Amino acid sequence: MDSINRQILQELARDGRISNLTLAERVGLSPSACLRRVQELERSGIIKGYRAVLDRAQLGQGFVAYVGVGLSDHSKASQEAFERAISRAPEVRECHNTTGTIEYLLRVETSDLAAYKVFHTDVLGVLPQVNAITSYVVMGSAKDDRA
Repeated sequence: MDSINRQILQELARDGRISNLTLAERVGLSPSACLRRVQELERSGIIKGYRAVLDRAQLGQGFVAYVGVGLSDHSKASQEAFERAISRAPEVRECHNTTGTIEYLLRVETSDLAAYKVFHTDVLGVLPQVNAITSYVVMGSAKDDRA
């Protein structure tokens, strides 16, 4: 990974739809050399894909909460059962297994507080593995670089 590849990745992370010609100009390569590097980054798995950045509020999913979930049982089977259940919940946009006082940190997006309450009660609240739920409602985001 050299500095040019890092520049390519930085530009693509900022704008995945940038044309190869513009990308090449920004990183100081010919278009063909730039394209070869991008294709190699894709083939090697460093670039896993390209995504559209969606305005969730305009899609009716403007309520965002980070949810800490503690499990009552720390076994592998319990974690796998929890992860299977969460993978079926469309409200959960991210699920991270973490260290510390909780086992999971979720990013949950719903239309509003009432819809979040339904998720909290009818999805998380009925899972037998769940021992503790702590919700952190996002009031604003000063920085959000996720694609």
